[in-house]
Amino acid sequence: MRRISPAFIAAMTVMASATAAQSQGMSFGEFEYQNSCVACHGASGKGDGPVTDFLSGAVPPDLTVLQQNNGGVFPVAAVYDIIVGTDTASAHGTRDMPIWGNRFRQRVTESDDGNFSPLATERYVNARVLALTEYLASIQVP
Repeated sequence: MRRISPAFIAAMTVMASATAAQSQGMSFGEFEYQNSCVACHGASGKGDGPVTDFLSGAVPPDLTVLQQNNGGVFPVAAVYDIIVGTDTASAHGTRDMPIWGNRFRQRVTESDDGNFSPLATERYVNARVLALTEYLASIQVP
């Protein structure tokens, strides 16, 4: 019996999510945003999500002006680091925002799929965070 590559399984998992997003008429990144970010950052990305009144003094930033606030260049690496959790505080203030890299990794762990190697797990996380980063780049105001 032939063994399926963990990287292949990770790719299929991401593709299934992307297919679900496309069936709803949105990009994979927008799908990730709707599922992970809207509660705090709002549908528009301006920090006006439905749970902001319940946050302990934290004010979610306006995600539509990241490029504007960075001299007209979208800060890809900084946004990626904030989402995945590598940047713990400097650009985002306190770490009130969930560390999505850890949450995405946890989803793989909870799936109890022994075929996910550490490398396949990181590729899975990377694909989700990059899709989300690309979506955030697409909602920047001129």
